[in-house]
Amino acid sequence: MRDVTFQSAALKQEMTYRVFLPEKRNVGEKFPVVYLLHGNGGGFREWSNDSNVATYAARGVILVMPEGRSSYYLNAVERPADKYEDYLTQELITDVDVRFSAKPGRSNRAIVGVSMGGFAAIKMALSHPELYVFAGAISPPIDAPQRKFSWKRAGQWWGFRAIFGPMDSDERKARNPFVLVQSAVPQVTPYIYLTAGEQEPLLEPIQRFESRLKQRGLAHEFHTRPGGHDWYEWDAQIPGCFASLFTNVALNPGK
Repeated sequence: MRDVTFQSAALKQEMTYRVFLPEKRNVGEKFPVVYLLHGNGGGFREWSNDSNVATYAARGVILVMPEGRSSYYLNAVERPADKYEDYLTQELITDVDVRFSAKPGRSNRAIVGVSMGGFAAIKMALSHPELYVFAGAISPPIDAPQRKFSWKRAGQWWGFRAIFGPMDSDERKARNPFVLVQSAVPQVTPYIYLTAGEQEPLLEPIQRFESRLKQRGLAHEFHTRPGGHDWYEWDAQIPGCFASLFTNVALNPGK
């Protein structure tokens, strides 16, 4: 395990990410990379602290856990300094490829997230299909850009406006997976692995989004299992997600 800090030009600050590397590495050997995105209120240590995901580094993959704060990993419309999407898709990939023994190219790169990170994994798969071969979304708040104002969640609504832009704006549409999926091209869209707990409060919009994936003919699978919106359920979903990753796409480091 290593923590790496470098100066981000996109965010104009130092950013830290955590890496799990395969323990057994031959000289010159390169490995595929899986980017793991944390949820809202978490941080770059969340995956390592709350799950058993480290075991997959032993399978011959590099696991990268970036810091996303509460950004949804997007370039925020009303916060010009928050260019998290540029950081994630441009700077971080470059830094990992140069710094570690990473196999370059789309076919060697996957992105997986929980909650907010799951939303981002889907959004990146649809906006940047040239970067990832696989996207895993565990309990994603996939409908976040569509949520209407309510006094009960007024603070969240204003936060979403800052990130996604005004309701019905072009900026918000460009950040809405329900809109992006309509123009997704099946031949180039990453394989999508979608999961949610049966007691998940976000289950209905996730099921609705899965129907859109099916209508568009996009390669994907969808699973539910007992549980809610927490790491107990998410950790139980990780083995299925990685099994799908190793089975359905070229990212297969072996056993």
